Amino acid sequence: MNYIQLEKLGEGTYATVYKGRSRTTNEIVALKEIHLDAEEGTPSTAIREISLMKELKHVNIVRLHDVIHTETKLILIFEYCDQDLKKYMDQHGDRGALDPATVRSFMYQLLKGTSFCHENRVLHRDLKPQNLLINRKGELKLGDFGLARAFGVPVNTFSNEVVTLWYRAPDVLLGSRTYNTSIDVWSCGCIFAEMISGVPLFRGRDNQDQLLHIMRIIGTPDDRVLRKIATECPEITIKQYPKYPKISFQQVLPKASPQAIDLLERLLQFDPSKRITATEALSHPYFTSTVSPSYGPSPTPGSMPPPQFNFPHPHSHPHHQQQQPQPPQQGQQHIPQQPTYPPHSQPIYTQQDAARMQAQAQAQAMAQAQAQAQAAHVHAQAQAQAHINQQVPVAPYGTAGYPAQYQHAR
Repeated sequence: MNYIQLEKLGEGTYATVYKGRSRTTNEIVALKEIHLDAEEGTPSTAIREISLMKELKHVNIVRLHDVIHTETKLILIFEYCDQDLKKYMDQHGDRGALDPATVRSFMYQLLKGTSFCHENRVLHRDLKPQNLLINRKGELKLGDFGLARAFGVPVNTFSNEVVTLWYRAPDVLLGSRTYNTSIDVWSCGCIFAEMISGVPLFRGRDNQDQLLHIMRIIGTPDDRVLRKIATECPEITIKQYPKYPKISFQQVLPKASPQAIDLLERLLQFDPSKRITATEALSHPYFTSTVSPSYGPSPTPGSMPPPQFNFPHPHSHPHHQQQQPQPPQQGQQHIPQQPTYPPHSQPIYTQQDAARMQAQAQAQAMAQAQAQAQAAHVHAQAQAQAHINQQVPVAPYGTAGYPAQYQHAR
């Protein structure tokens, strides 16, 4: 095998994941090792994951490099990511809650990857923080496509035992087997709220308890909505549920900005036909507005910031100019501003990035002022020397007569 197995990273339902290194390139990779049963053969989840991930090539989806098949095991070679979103939140969050700029960057990338899947007619069906991987660049990538499913094929009924319970859509909890991309959108909404607050939004013990947890916050839908869902999904059996009033998300998530709350409302609609799509969500004012959401603490010094730019997407504009922040004039209070970018191509900055860029601009201005002062001094000296002895030529660069402050590698 062209890969060296290093350390064990984790163990899942049907596979063990190791950190590895390529013998040829020395690149660090993740080795997903699936042991094959002599009688049952290759697990259907592995076949599904391989077939789908070979087609899904996007910066916000973990890349499948290679597949190695032996008599006893199947090894999938993935790009390596340092940690998942859950671990990132535990390490860098304030009791799990991430700062606003990081939430916005990660949410944008999550929707980018999800939108790309849906554009290519793939349902992930298991979106949760543990399946979202973060690398050292701050890139978020969708991983673990073991439960993913291509849709648009003749079979239109799916299993209702998908998506980890806390991120499961209410229509799936009701027993729907004819769901579509809206189940991934619901999961995105749950992850969004968890990044803001640091804790899962709906924490049920089983399907029925999970459904009641959802209703206690977003309210019990009226009979008309339930009948509509039952009509669209004949396999659903409607029961009598307690009549819970809707609680404002602003009350549940007091640190969230109004734009974040509005996006969350559109993602977490009980009726799946009312949920916003992942592609539509990317154009929401939460992402396109020049006003940064203002909630939560500043990023912890030394924590890994999210990327400054969003990443290539087939439908985005590849080039745009970055505006440099100007240093404040004397006597004026500096108010950070974010540049305006077209939808789908807006870079996400952290507060640390803005402060760093401002400091760099100020340092650059000071350096230029010092250089100009030195140049004026040198010029004055040169004029004085020329006045004394006009026959002395100007010393070429690098010779003993050249001004000392310029005798270094340019």
